[in-house]
Amino acid sequence: MKKRIAIFGASGYAGGELIRLVDAHPDMECAYLGAHTKAGATLGSVHPHLPGAERELGPNDPLAVGNVDLAFLALPHGASAQPAMELLGQDVKVADLGSDFRLDSVDRYEAAYDSPHPFPDELGKWPYGLPELFRKDLVGSDRVAVPGCYPTSALLALGPLFAEGLLEGGPFVVDSVSGVSGAGRGAKESLMFGAVDEGVAAYGVLTHRHRPEMEQGLAAVGTSEPKIMFTPHLVPMQRGILSTCYAPVAAGVGQEDVVGALHARYSAAPFVDVLSEPPNTRWIVGTNRGLVNPYLDERTRSVVVVSAIDNLLKGAAGQAVQCANLMLDLDETAGLPMAGWMP
Repeated sequence: MKKRIAIFGASGYAGGELIRLVDAHPDMECAYLGAHTKAGATLGSVHPHLPGAERELGPNDPLAVGNVDLAFLALPHGASAQPAMELLGQDVKVADLGSDFRLDSVDRYEAAYDSPHPFPDELGKWPYGLPELFRKDLVGSDRVAVPGCYPTSALLALGPLFAEGLLEGGPFVVDSVSGVSGAGRGAKESLMFGAVDEGVAAYGVLTHRHRPEMEQGLAAVGTSEPKIMFTPHLVPMQRGILSTCYAPVAAGVGQEDVVGALHARYSAAPFVDVLSEPPNTRWIVGTNRGLVNPYLDERTRSVVVVSAIDNLLKGAAGQAVQCANLMLDLDETAGLPMAGWMP
């Protein structure tokens, strides 16, 4: 019998990808689709590219979901905490794609979001849903905080090296570019075609809320918490993230140590590959894969790791399904695309 799935935020970009993945999943089925302003609309009116256009979107209401095994919450920051707690009270497993439960302490949360958390006792109780680094915490769990897209790209690049003690000092630098779909589906003047086309712009310099999440993720696999300088950039493409990460290496560390640590971590990871050439975001669009490519600069005694993911899949919906597979004791790779599409 297939697992019954609810999706809140079904009208957004990540919500649409969740519907596409669950519809094609051998062991899951969409049992409830929730939306906010689009409640009452048909699926076809918000996602005409998806089959089952006649399906109606209900409200993002835990009392409306009926008998489901797991709920995906693809909601804006601050919108998932209350429904998440209500769903858990109904014995529904929750994979939250938002940022409400990613951070592990009140201090870290308030520093990042400048507001109190509605359920402060829950912080630190939600496993962090990056399977390549924290898989054992996800298996059978009733709740998972799915990572942000930028932290996923940075932690895949630096996490194994930090865990093995190959990096030291700091600050580490994460320089990322992302497609416009990472900003969500809402109409914003800064994301209109005329504002984005033929230009590249940095944003959130020194203030982006994903930086504390990156530092927390590295601290969780290492023995200290490094400082990170993170600068995201918006580039004129639909989807994809390319992160170039820089960090000083410990004394005696060589190229073979860097490459070996990444291969050792990802040799059994179905969705991450270590390359010998820089990845292109075109290679991973439409897939749940992550590509990493390491270099050791002897002149500066620093490592450079380039990482590429699809922000809507490995950075959101695909990773959420990967986590859900582990939560529901299913094959980790079930229902997740491995092959992209070019050109």
